[in-house]
Amino acid sequence: MTDIRLWLDDIRPAPAGWTVAHSVNEAVTLLLTGNVVEASLDHDLGDYHEDGGDGYRLADYMAEHDIWPRDGVHVHSANPVGRDRILGTVNRYGPYDTDQH
Repeated sequence: MTDIRLWLDDIRPAPAGWTVAHSVNEAVTLLLTGNVVEASLDHDLGDYHEDGGDGYRLADYMAEHDIWPRDGVHVHSANPVGRDRILGTVNRYGPYDTDQH
């Protein structure tokens, strides 16, 4: 089993060691492997928005299906409202003891 660090973003390249998903559907496919140990989400996915939604939709999916990366969910979005929406879901439904960043 290979640990996956999921980077959801349609524009920014993934940092070294991270696996990029350009859409929520791509991200869900990775989550369903059971190998995602950490995730960093962008809110606005531009052209990929129609392919499953935005970063908030992925956080909502994780909450609905109780699929959470072991090492946390972070948000790297420049959209402050979107960031707060994602973190609200993660902090309310996620299994983490502290606020994620």
